[in-house]
Amino acid sequence: MIVRPRMHWLRMLFVWRGSVMPRILPRLGFFLALACLAVVLQPLPFNLKFNLREGPLGLLGVALAIFLGFRNSTAYDRFWEARKLWGSLQIVSRSFMRQALSLPTPALSVEERREVTDLLRALALTLNHQLRGTPIQLDTLPPGLRERVEQTGQRAPRVILALADWVARMRREGRLGELLVAPLEANLDRFSEVLGGCERIASTPIPYVYSVMLHRTVYVYSLLLPFALAGSLGWSTPLVSVFVSYTFIALDMVTSELEDPFGTEPNDLPLDALTRNIERAVLELAGEPLPPPTRPDDSFLLT
Repeated sequence: MIVRPRMHWLRMLFVWRGSVMPRILPRLGFFLALACLAVVLQPLPFNLKFNLREGPLGLLGVALAIFLGFRNSTAYDRFWEARKLWGSLQIVSRSFMRQALSLPTPALSVEERREVTDLLRALALTLNHQLRGTPIQLDTLPPGLRERVEQTGQRAPRVILALADWVARMRREGRLGELLVAPLEANLDRFSEVLGGCERIASTPIPYVYSVMLHRTVYVYSLLLPFALAGSLGWSTPLVSVFVSYTFIALDMVTSELEDPFGTEPNDLPLDALTRNIERAVLELAGEPLPPPTRPDDSFLLT
């Protein structure tokens, strides 16, 4: 995710990092050349304008903008829901840690407190790598957990199971009564809900046929637009047509980034930073030393 201070409106016009301009600039160059070609060919006697008029393309442009806006809203809803799920993960992790510190009788020893802390940190870490499909370094997990997650691809559910085993052990030892087990079990259910919500977003993209239809329409519209404008705008055609093409192509590109919020593109969620925030939250409650927070790099990218 790009995180940078608020900028003056004039500087915002020339922002490069975090925009989609680097990825679509070659395409805009192609449409600029096409628009210049349409203006050059327009006065020739043979019919190169294909009898195109601004009116029909204008209606098509309005419809295209509406559909792109709807797709963009759908993609942003997925992005925002993913962010809320990770916010819930931090809240539930903090609540579980607080209950683990205050409910058992006698209170947890230093080793037991560190065990719960390590499990909660491991849950955020394994979910991060599971959603991004990246390998996890098993030496970052607690020793007792490494063997349990080493042979499975779905490692976050294994961590939740380890937390459930910890609750069951406290109950067997008589340190948690049935009434005290209930809030801990409720938080375990909330962990599973967060995990299921993230998996649903990661495994269910926006329907492919809908994306293909809009993608094709955007580029066909951008190809036809210069020939419809050349007769009335002349050499203003390249400027106008490229700006319109930029608007539609950039919206299409932004939507493709936002629909997968767990990726590693500049506008995706900063899962590494969110994972570190959860680690710091549970360590602070446990009275352990805190790792430094994750900061954006020199290009304002927060991973």
